[in-house]
Amino acid sequence: MTDLAPIPVQSIMAEAREHQALPRDPNWAAGAAYVINRFDPIGRAAVPITDLGFLRADAVYDVVSVSRGQFFRLQDHQARFARSCARMALRNPFSPEAEASLLNVLVAKTGLKDAYVWWAVTRGANPSATADRVHAGRFRNRFYAFVVPYVFIKDDAERRMGIHLHVARKHIRIPVNAVDPRAKNFCSLDLSMALMDAGERGADWVVMTDGNGVLTEAPGSNIFVVANGEILTPDVGCLEGITRMTVRELCAELGLPVRVGTVTVEALMSADEAFLTSSAGGIIPVAVVDGCPLCQRAGPVSTRLHNHYWTRRWAGWHGMPVDYGADELGAVRIPGAESPPDSQ
Repeated sequence: MTDLAPIPVQSIMAEAREHQALPRDPNWAAGAAYVINRFDPIGRAAVPITDLGFLRADAVYDVVSVSRGQFFRLQDHQARFARSCARMALRNPFSPEAEASLLNVLVAKTGLKDAYVWWAVTRGANPSATADRVHAGRFRNRFYAFVVPYVFIKDDAERRMGIHLHVARKHIRIPVNAVDPRAKNFCSLDLSMALMDAGERGADWVVMTDGNGVLTEAPGSNIFVVANGEILTPDVGCLEGITRMTVRELCAELGLPVRVGTVTVEALMSADEAFLTSSAGGIIPVAVVDGCPLCQRAGPVSTRLHNHYWTRRWAGWHGMPVDYGADELGAVRIPGAESPPDSQ
């Protein structure tokens, strides 16, 4: 197991025939977007300046990835997105079926076989009547989405060597009784500031705590630690990550014991291995924490899970093929959609 090498996913995506984008209008090659009620090339898409998603981070979002022309766990991402909307009193203007069709059209417009697919519902603009602003149901919530080429948090070399992780101490994660982290939301200045602080300290990424020595999550990712033959991931203060859920399933397939529970900073510092999980790249091994080595490079458990993740994905596990003919002539019809909100 110790001689395993991580599959060079990024290189394969760039070079293998199965990953080459289909020919499309150059206007859509860099990406496609849906803004409230229309489709635009990514470079022309814009958010109205009075939208509360922009003004107050009043929005929820989700991200699903596509590889080799297949969405990965799209229905699981949609179910989490629906829970996020409910937790933040937001109403999605599209049914799940129409939402899936819309996301498929965006990917089809670009022809991308490997894609990062993002979508959100915002509160929208304030109602004209001030008295209506205290009633969630009186806002006209808005839907946005975009597709761009697949996004990697870290490249092949960094996954092979493992990253340098900083434990945030200057900043803590927003408390769960302030903003529910189970809803994938726009409130992320704590994560952003901690990430900048990590960069100033020479680290590659950061993991947050609750301020009492208990790990929560990292920007855009969950964390796992490996110690004494067991794999452990935090149970509170973090997003219910789809890749996190996937790793737990992979552990069961491989016979690796995994548990959700309290994970302390001390447990991370003394771990045999650690890794992050994210839709933006899958599994990211950690080699160093705050300057202290955990592994010389990506550890054997991290590497084994990384390789199993991509082998299973590319074989079609939890995959849904993209219908690349969905927008062949540029005409867009989203079946089952409710009337979208206006663009004012």
